[in-house]
Amino acid sequence: MPTTDGNDNWATEESIAAAFPPAQGPGQGVELSRERPDLDVLPVHSLRLTDVNMGLAVSPRTQGVDLEHVWRLAETGMGAPPILVHRPTMQVIDGRHRLRAAKMRGDEYIDARFFEGSEADAFVLAVRLNVEHGLPLQRSDRMTAAQRIVRSHPQWADRRIAQASGLAARTIAALRRSMDNVPMLPTREGSDGRVRPMSAVEGRSRAAELIRSGRQLSLREIAREAGISLGTARDVRQRVLSGRDVIPRGQRERRRGLPEPSGSAPAETRRIVPEERRRMLARLARDPSLRLTENGRTLLRMLAAHPSRPEEWQQLVDSVPRYSVDALLSLAQSCAEDWQVFAQQIEQRGQQLATTRRLPADEG
Repeated sequence: MPTTDGNDNWATEESIAAAFPPAQGPGQGVELSRERPDLDVLPVHSLRLTDVNMGLAVSPRTQGVDLEHVWRLAETGMGAPPILVHRPTMQVIDGRHRLRAAKMRGDEYIDARFFEGSEADAFVLAVRLNVEHGLPLQRSDRMTAAQRIVRSHPQWADRRIAQASGLAARTIAALRRSMDNVPMLPTREGSDGRVRPMSAVEGRSRAAELIRSGRQLSLREIAREAGISLGTARDVRQRVLSGRDVIPRGQRERRRGLPEPSGSAPAETRRIVPEERRRMLARLARDPSLRLTENGRTLLRMLAAHPSRPEEWQQLVDSVPRYSVDALLSLAQSCAEDWQVFAQQIEQRGQQLATTRRLPADEG
């Protein structure tokens, strides 16, 4: 059975397609070589680990190859998956340990597949492969890689860079703000290849124009043309119909550079003490709408499993083994981001329900 080394993962066309989805317009095309349907056989001496002209390595690992692992691969002999090579520079994107093992065995040739994209895209692919499979990248390597991707792909959304580098989107946003000479573009390209406005204000304004234009457009069509989510399009339509400003107060104040009101403060500034938390959970647990529905019970179990006291969190931190720190850090950041999005959606639902209750009175 073929084996992959921790630094090198069998790159498939599906994994490459996931890293570089089709763009909505011209300008982006990343493919594997189609010269042979299966693979190519390349001379070992023709390949390199770094670009001697640019001095840049495609691999995100600053520690280089693991010689002990190279020895293990060399002893296994043939049968390893083909390596992935960047054709323009002949740098190894995926398979550095396999190449070293082949040289150690004295092999003259090695199975390989070609990647036709730019050097910047080759680096992104190398990072993504090392994040998704095999030996996890150290956080320092992921941070360094994220900085390089932000500079080479400033048009990418924070979440897209986060997915490629194994970091949280908020970490990428903070990293982008701390870096010099990184253009702040009005639009960002998401993981699905779609280009969306950087500010929701412009998207909301465009959606309001479409709604007032008299065109018979569905919410999905409005969202697509305005570059906003379906939920945002629904909220804009409700605001237009009720005669309210289509830009929420918090977004208007952020646009003017004013501090947000206390009701719009980030969740981490509205912390509640453990005793109050237990009382709130107890009240929710008695609510039939939650207690007697599957989704409600799932939500209650998730909330109940969440520690409330600092010492409980510290006990969990102290139990983390050294080799799991990076993986747990990424997961914790990802979960925190998911909860933040969930909180924002709950807030939007509350606003929508309040609007629905007010509509009859407003119409009267």
